[in-house]
Amino acid sequence: MTQSKLSFALIIAQLFFLAGTIAAQEKQLQRSDLPAPVQKTADEQSKGATVTGYKKETEGGKPAYEVKMTVNGHSKDVTIDPSGALIEIEEQVILESLPAAVRDGLKKKAGAGKITKVESITKHGKVVAYEAKVLTAGKKSEVQVGPDGKPLAHEE
Repeated sequence: MTQSKLSFALIIAQLFFLAGTIAAQEKQLQRSDLPAPVQKTADEQSKGATVTGYKKETEGGKPAYEVKMTVNGHSKDVTIDPSGALIEIEEQVILESLPAAVRDGLKKKAGAGKITKVESITKHGKVVAYEAKVLTAGKKSEVQVGPDGKPLAHEE
């Protein structure tokens, strides 16, 4: 086998391994599979919403539960720890509804890409960042800025 074919085969093997690892870290669930404290928080957070799915995932090596829902036509994802405490809320927002500094910061980070969706990221009851899904030459990516529109020291 030539060096390039061997390298290609190794890359493919790594991709299959990575896909298996990611699948092992996220597991689709039913509401009844959630621990009671998580069910309680999920029910509180999803009042008036349509729940579209439940997942168990690993965040920083610890188990967490994600509830995906639609509220008034927009997406909202809530991440809950096993004790029922909220870890994070990601909620779709309209780009034009954001303060000018946030809009400008996201557009600057998106560069030539098209912003297709924007979400607020809330932790401990406070918006800590805004995240935009960006499409550039057929490739998807994400960019984030702080609540002031400035670049973050680290991604949320």
